[in-house]
Amino acid sequence: MKSSCFVYVLYSPSKDRFYVGYTRQLADRFQRHQTGRSKSTKSGSPWLIVYLERFDNASVAYQRETQIKRRKSKDYLRELADGYIANPFLLPNE
Repeated sequence: MKSSCFVYVLYSPSKDRFYVGYTRQLADRFQRHQTGRSKSTKSGSPWLIVYLERFDNASVAYQRETQIKRRKSKDYLRELADGYIANPFLLPNE
């Protein structure tokens, strides 16, 4: 059975910074971001999941992550996050 893949956008209120990522293990990856075990998000904790997409295909998920990153726009990331609220303690089943 294939596991789901996730493309996610994190936001750091303290740094006013976004991070876009892709993973198969969302809860574990989010924990790594929160505890400073990810180099790119080491500072800025706590991070909030402000956008999330689930995919059944890793290749499609990776393409989506790349598409979002290529926009290089805080405004675009804010648009994605607008109205989307994810509770980090109620992550989707993986």
